[in-house]
Amino acid sequence: MTTETALRAAVGDALLSHEPMSRHTTLKVGGPARWFWPARDVDELSRVLTVCTEHDVPYLFIGHGSNLLMSDAGYDGLVIQNRCKGSRIGEDTYSESGVSFGSLFYQTAKEGFSGLEWAIGIPGTVGGALVSNAGAYRGNIGPLVTSVRVFADGRDQEVGPEWMEFSYRDSRLRRSGIGRTVILSCMLHFDERGEPDEIVARAKDYQAQRRAKQPYAPSAGSFFKNVTDKEFAQTLPDLPEPLKKAGVVPSGFLIEACGLKGLQVGGAQASEKHANFLINAGGATATDLRSLAYKVKGLVHEKFGVTLEEEVLYVGDWSGWSA
Repeated sequence: MTTETALRAAVGDALLSHEPMSRHTTLKVGGPARWFWPARDVDELSRVLTVCTEHDVPYLFIGHGSNLLMSDAGYDGLVIQNRCKGSRIGEDTYSESGVSFGSLFYQTAKEGFSGLEWAIGIPGTVGGALVSNAGAYRGNIGPLVTSVRVFADGRDQEVGPEWMEFSYRDSRLRRSGIGRTVILSCMLHFDERGEPDEIVARAKDYQAQRRAKQPYAPSAGSFFKNVTDKEFAQTLPDLPEPLKKAGVVPSGFLIEACGLKGLQVGGAQASEKHANFLINAGGATATDLRSLAYKVKGLVHEKFGVTLEEEVLYVGDWSGWSA
């Protein structure tokens, strides 16, 4: 049985061939996936992952495509788009990994559960949020997690939050690169209650702050992680005191201090509105964006002696790319 025959036997006509990934990433770039399948049921997803394991099919699991840069060469395997959106809201909330992160906030807020206000306006899915330990405004998802259902080591299993090894904008799944481990669902625990209208009002304040700072052009959100280094923070006279005290240096602060707002490579640009947003200003390729990121990292290192680390993951075939 060929690989394609095995996949078609598992998912039928829902399997697409040579699907342009530019249709499925927020940066609007990326070459074709050899196969593409939208998963809508977690149990069916688990079965398909088992088929992929048995037939040694390379697969890439994505949500809204908001935190990755797919190469122009695309992906020589199966791209699975996560559309598993089941949830049960309560003090202990069940969420499948394809639920929109913003939607989960509204669902919990409606029931009077506080704790995800900072999530409003963050693009992507719950699964993507777990992989990157997403957060903003001094909040992040890691502390809310009580268990995670994953497909790992060739089997469907439930693990505790310690298995994820959460750290700042990071987890074991990011450190290992996007591999064969897939988050199917999770359980989150909410300690705080409140009036739904007040919870949403706090969130909308965060959303207004975010919209005032962020560009509208296609992007992957913040491209680089902030630098956490108290000693380095003290050397920056223009860094606001609260950030100095916390030892957090925003990457956008460093990029802007290098005069790189508006820096362009092909159709890729460091946003004039927020320097840590590398945007598709029109007609950009994935190569343009990665080359711009490389240039920004080099110039920041030259001026400040620190190396920025990407939040965005490079996926697909990058063998033809050269700095």
